[in-house]
Amino acid sequence: MADNSPDCPPTAKKFVPLENNPEVMTSLVHKLGLSSTLAFHDVFSIDEPELLAFVPRPAHALLLIFPVSETYEKFRVQEDSTKPVYDGCGDGEEVVWYKQTIGNACGLIGLLHGVSNGEARGKIGMLFLLLFEWVTDALGHLEPGSDLDKLLHDAIPLKPMDRANMLYESKALESAHQTAAAGGDTAAPSAEDNVDLHYVCFVKSKNNHLWEMDGRRKGPLDRGELAADEDVLSDKALDLGVRSFLKREAEAGGGDLRFSLIVLAESFD
Repeated sequence: MADNSPDCPPTAKKFVPLENNPEVMTSLVHKLGLSSTLAFHDVFSIDEPELLAFVPRPAHALLLIFPVSETYEKFRVQEDSTKPVYDGCGDGEEVVWYKQTIGNACGLIGLLHGVSNGEARGKIGMLFLLLFEWVTDALGHLEPGSDLDKLLHDAIPLKPMDRANMLYESKALESAHQTAAAGGDTAAPSAEDNVDLHYVCFVKSKNNHLWEMDGRRKGPLDRGELAADEDVLSDKALDLGVRSFLKREAEAGGGDLRFSLIVLAESFD
């Protein structure tokens, strides 16, 4: 493995890869303790308003799933070479970022980025529960003391490597992931399989910035400012994030433009 490789070492624990399936992802985050008022949904187009209209808004997090290409790796290495290793922690963080140290867990890390930031984060957490217990009892927004609740509470004070180690050792996270990975529409691959698909997550921070969250990078990436009423599926957010990625791949020529998008938003139920 190259010195600048962000991939997990061969000896690291590996998970069965998650199927790229909104129902599987929704099942996983609900099992961990996210409110049932939120769910993941397919995004079938980012350029056709009539198809985007089927997606509930606001969109709280956007997952981009794609094969790791030579073009992407060159861009990653070049961009990361100018950035310090992220060392943030605590309540002052604009976003909560998780370094990936578990093999084949980029889907899980992407989901955790989605539910740990922005408005989705308000659907979990002990403090929110204690302050608004009478509301949540009526509306069923939270699961008291859920695994997500505890994970986020424990993760926030930790430096990135300690935070990654906490995820690595979490039995609740591993169990929930294993159950979800076995519940897809297709036969699950082996944990030892070499899977080329990767997940990154785009979230909007409390300061109205679009952040690219990827556990293979040196830290979270600020992609630019959004207006207060713009979500992660707004035209500006798409231009700063997904469309920028697709443009690089297309201009490189010969790139594999297979990709899919899944958004975290209000549930249809």
